[in-house]
Amino acid sequence: MIRLAASDDIPVIERIVAEAYFPYIARIGATPGPMRDDYVARVAQGVVHVLQEDDAIQAVLVLVPEQDCLLLDNIAVSPAAQGRGHGRVLMHYAETFARQKGYSVIRLYTQEKMTENIAIYLRYGYVETHRAQEAGLHRVFMKKRLG
Repeated sequence: MIRLAASDDIPVIERIVAEAYFPYIARIGATPGPMRDDYVARVAQGVVHVLQEDDAIQAVLVLVPEQDCLLLDNIAVSPAAQGRGHGRVLMHYAETFARQKGYSVIRLYTQEKMTENIAIYLRYGYVETHRAQEAGLHRVFMKKRLG
């Protein structure tokens, strides 16, 4: 089940994000953006979705409406729940959500050194639009036109 996050979910959301992104700190030489995010504010904005299975939150998805597209701002699966297809389910959900909100484009960004993530997004039909440095992080920007 995927649902909007509630304020009671914030500690679990923060834990999942921290656990999912912690291994990348050494590789990128900085704290990944999702670990810096304010989930109290994000949940209050109504942009955080959670995937719940067996009465426990297993994954987090942050979808931010923008003027001309939907930003897939964060997707994090608990390391204990990885390999069960939750990421695939959330990617599909993000695209369905975007279409339902009237968007024809969904965009995202990831770290240059998170090469496995870039490969995953390419397999899902995203194309690289550009690379830039933001907030001290080297990011790869991607987008996908929705059919």
